[in-house]
Amino acid sequence: MDFRNKNILITGGCSGIGKIMARKSLERGVKKLVIWDINEEALVKTKQEFSGIGGEIFTYKVDVFNLNEIKIAAQRVRTEVGKIDIVINNAGIVVGKYFHEHTHDQIQKSMVINSNAFMHIALEFLPGMMAENSGAICNIASSAGLISNPKMSVYAASKWAVVGWSDSLRLEMEQLGKNISVTTIMPFYINTGMFDGVKSKLLPILEPEPTSEKIIRAIENKTKMLAMPMPYWFIRFSQGIMPIPLFDWVMKNIFGVYDTMKDFRGRK
Repeated sequence: MDFRNKNILITGGCSGIGKIMARKSLERGVKKLVIWDINEEALVKTKQEFSGIGGEIFTYKVDVFNLNEIKIAAQRVRTEVGKIDIVINNAGIVVGKYFHEHTHDQIQKSMVINSNAFMHIALEFLPGMMAENSGAICNIASSAGLISNPKMSVYAASKWAVVGWSDSLRLEMEQLGKNISVTTIMPFYINTGMFDGVKSKLLPILEPEPTSEKIIRAIENKTKMLAMPMPYWFIRFSQGIMPIPLFDWVMKNIFGVYDTMKDFRGRK
């Protein structure tokens, strides 16, 4: 989808790749940029920082854990901004503990923010896209939505849910003959602070600027699924041909994936 003269909404748009994608959207000529974020101070600073790039910027303090806030903010966007052409579901959290160390609240918050909120936000703006027979939805999942990993059980569960829902939504739009692209993004760890302390044996930790550029290009090209740095087909093919013990051995001893979270600290 061409970004020029489009209205785009990005959740978690004041930090990490969300902020970079917001800037890149303005640089590509969007008409209106809508940023949802939980950090009110960051919303003010981001709007000021991006004000000279082009396009109108609308900011909303939204806690996507709260369904009522999503509904209210979505209605405000429809009233104050108009139709939304592109949605990037980006906001997310990670706990980074063994499953038995989680609290019930941490499980609930992870699942709601990382997966349920994506669905609710899409549901708010998809009907408008369907009426126009035009639009794009991009869901930022994770490679944890493809490969199991210690200390990421709940995070992985939330991202597996996103992958399954997002690609099913893509198929539904195709089956209904709608000109609405749905792109599922599954990146490895990104160097934004969210995964501070993570160490990777073989696969590179992704840098936010080029990763954000690849995501924006994937939306432009209506890419169905994008995994980084290992391609989606390679992961699925490897899982398909290898017995589970062999796949586990390769992920642990060759790629070192199963030990990446040992020294995880996260963003403080």
